[in-house]
Amino acid sequence: MKLLLITAIKAFEPDIKDLLESAAVTKYSYRDVTGYNGDAQESIIGNWFAQENNETDSVLFYAIVNKEIAQEVLALSDAFNDKQASPSQVHVAILHIEASNHPHLNIVR
Repeated sequence: MKLLLITAIKAFEPDIKDLLESAAVTKYSYRDVTGYNGDAQESIIGNWFAQENNETDSVLFYAIVNKEIAQEVLALSDAFNDKQASPSQVHVAILHIEASNHPHLNIVR
């Protein structure tokens, strides 16, 4: 199983929900977060949040999914990012779950 993490600016929240639905992610959590970039000298192209100020209204989604669904979310987010005129992007990270006490995950501790 994989832990799927998705971060983006708050404006992309509805798009991420659509993306998750398209990838058959039926259970997930999300919350509003504040993105922070402490490097005020960094160029806007290299800035994770694509703005010149240091703090940005952002959103964090997380879900436990199988490998195939995680890869589908990654592919859909790449396609979404390719269509954006804005330098802001949807960022996806996929982490392996080594252990869990959740009985439905079938992971040995």
